[in-house]
Order: sequence, then C-alpha cells, then structure tokens
Amino acid sequence: MSEEPLLTSAKIAEKLGVSASKVARIIKQQSIEPSQLKGRCGYYGADAVKKIEATLKAG
Repeated sequence: MSEEPLLTSAKIAEKLGVSASKVARIIKQQSIEPSQLKGRCGYYGADAVKKIEATLKAG
C-alpha cells in the first residue's frame, strides 16, 4: 500500500493550472492546515487539494 503524495502549494498550483499566490490565498482563507511541515514549507494531502479545487470551481 503506497502513501498518498504530499504536495507543496506551488506543486498544487502547477497541478491545477493556477498561480501559486491564488492557491496560497485559498489555503489562508479556508484555514487549510498542512498534513506535514518540513521547516517552513507545508505539504498538503489529497483532501486539501480537493478543497482547493472545489473553491476554485466555485469562483
């Protein structure tokens, strides 16, 4: 069984085809917590990516 990949906000932005600042703004607005922290960099799981994607689709 493989672990779900954790992505930085920049990688999420790249995957969704939007700017990194837009993803960062959504993360802050929705109070989405990272699944893991490495230094100051947050890594987000699939559930966070789904929330961000839903927020983008909602407008």
